[in-house]
Parts: sequence; C-alpha cells; structure tokens
Amino acid sequence: MNRMDIPVLFEHKEDCCGCTACFCACPRQAISMKADDEGFLYPHIDEGLCICCRLCISVCPLK
Repeated sequence: MNRMDIPVLFEHKEDCCGCTACFCACPRQAISMKADDEGFLYPHIDEGLCICCRLCISVCPLK
C-alpha cells in the first residue's frame, strides 16, 4: 500500500462538518479527531493504521 491509497477526507476545512462519522466507522481506529486553532475538531488519518477500506469516505455525509 502506498500513500496514494490513503483516503482524502477533505481538501479544505469547509469540506468537513466535523460530524465524526468517519471516526466512528473506522474498523482500525486509524482516525482521530484533532482540534484546529479555533477548537473545531477535524479528522486525521494515521497512515500507519489505515487499511484503505474507504469506509470513512462511504459514511461521510458531504461526499
């Protein structure tokens, strides 16, 4: 698996609503929610844990 296989949850912050659906769906707990400078939570993928199943993409209400 290479870096190109890792899902891209959002390109820009406004493309993410912070609902945590991706976080909850990940079977490997590869997604954590990290606060930005204003305290809003956004998903972050740990590439070492991600198995590229793309469940995070399939549950995203904005994709």
